[in-house]
Amino acid sequence: MRFASLWVPRRGPVLCTVREGALFPIGRGHPLADVSELLASTRPSRPPSLESAAELLGQDPMAIARWDEVEGAEPDETRPHLLAPVRPAEVWAAGVTYERSLTARKLESHEPDIYERVYSAARPELFLKATGPRVIGPNGRMGLRSDSAWQVPEPECALVLGAAGVVFGYTLGNDLSSRDIEGENPLYLPQAKCFAGSCAIGPMVVSTSELGDPYHLELAVRVVRDGRLAFGDQTSTARLHVRLETLIEHLRRDNWMAPGTVLLTGTGIVPPDGFTLASGDLVEISSPAIGVLRNRCVPAGELRPPPGWD
Repeated sequence: MRFASLWVPRRGPVLCTVREGALFPIGRGHPLADVSELLASTRPSRPPSLESAAELLGQDPMAIARWDEVEGAEPDETRPHLLAPVRPAEVWAAGVTYERSLTARKLESHEPDIYERVYSAARPELFLKATGPRVIGPNGRMGLRSDSAWQVPEPECALVLGAAGVVFGYTLGNDLSSRDIEGENPLYLPQAKCFAGSCAIGPMVVSTSELGDPYHLELAVRVVRDGRLAFGDQTSTARLHVRLETLIEHLRRDNWMAPGTVLLTGTGIVPPDGFTLASGDLVEISSPAIGVLRNRCVPAGELRPPPGWD
């Protein structure tokens, strides 16, 4: 089963299932906003899957939109558009989980041996990437730091987890990173990773039974600049160096997890050293199993904070 969150004017965010090219709301009389809310609302019954959670709450038989009508719609409160399908309390991320990412981190760092040791260690690199209000969805604007001259997209498979660490579904994530800040000093990692508009998730959440084997997921990225391809590459989760179960086990160890927590599993795609994102770039992260996550880059200072934060 596939899930998406749709903004509906005068109604707000509505969690829907996506089937036969149409979106059908979940929760008759009690609409939900996203997958994390679905998991939180059905937690006492501990549903074994997203399908059973959706069945428990019921689905509206009437579609409220066509997928092809909203897939590329930019955020605008006056018309339907997609939101992040899961807006978790927290987004965590893993690093150095592919050999390609190890090479890139060693090249950017003044202390490359640190990443060599992480790559071969039993304990993976895990860090807090974003809080829910900092997550942006499909067609939303990603922020570029004003104090970084080397910023890159990081296309990743993202796990949608229950409070007990069960994988309920998969989506795509963009772990936007400032490589020069990160490489200057490992202690600067939070500044290189967590800032306004630095984490995009979408376009939908695909349930575990629908997706199948997570170790054969094809991932690709395209960066379009002034109508031309500025960078493109692809990889597969078959090249993961770390098992997903290992990442989850370490994330849960002596740690609380909210229902719908998202874990980005690392990237196997790294642009060449001479490439950096620029304002106006369109970043497309795609997988045949999940869809296309599109985001436009803008200066982070132009992004408005969540309501009540300004």
